[in-house]
Amino acid sequence: MIPTPEHNERMAKMTFASVYPHYVTKVEKKDRTKEELHEVITWLTGFDDKKIQALIDEKVTFEEFFEQAKLHPNVEMITGTICGYKIQEIDNPLTKQVRFLDKLVDELAKGKKMEKILRR
Repeated sequence: MIPTPEHNERMAKMTFASVYPHYVTKVEKKDRTKEELHEVITWLTGFDDKKIQALIDEKVTFEEFFEQAKLHPNVEMITGTICGYKIQEIDNPLTKQVRFLDKLVDELAKGKKMEKILRR
């Protein structure tokens, strides 16, 4: 599937704070921890725990979230399908970044080893 312009706009306006609790629930249901989730978010964005909490408290949109991020140099190693979309075929940069995060959270929840998730 290719994301539509409407889909891309929805992703941009969605708040990180609205999705974050779902990430926590997803990983904790699979016996992973919030700390591991934060490790994944930190790897992708460069944000530490304090910054992650501040972004949640500020209710930033994903657009604002990724504007502030310093993406990891190995981010293009994140490939595959998430939510029906092949990451490498997404042409909208912001939608691709959100799907990078979704993919990492999904890999964490599926029990992948951290060194594989963090592309070491």
